Amino acid sequence: MSSVLEYSRMETRRMVLGLYKQLLRESAKFPAYNYRLYALRRTKDAFKDNKTETNPEKIQELIGKAQKNLEIIKRQVTIERLYTDTKLVIEKPKPSSHGSQS
Repeated sequence: MSSVLEYSRMETRRMVLGLYKQLLRESAKFPAYNYRLYALRRTKDAFKDNKTETNPEKIQELIGKAQKNLEIIKRQVTIERLYTDTKLVIEKPKPSSHGSQS
């Protein structure tokens, strides 16, 4: 019985880590600097705050919430890419593939 429970914990842990990585990857795709940093910081903080949770029902609730947030982030990244704006001064410009010629 304990081996089944241990397997379930390992499977949940693997799923949660995968979800965490997906959230970080999708958050990093935001074209806008402020949204990108906010989403990354919020994701890291939420997972850090709940890393000691042991109640299986609460863990499933948090996983569901994270999956909904992942879908929201994906949708917002797509929308934001349609309406991109100029980069902020603090963002590094991407190097030009064709050098400047005078």
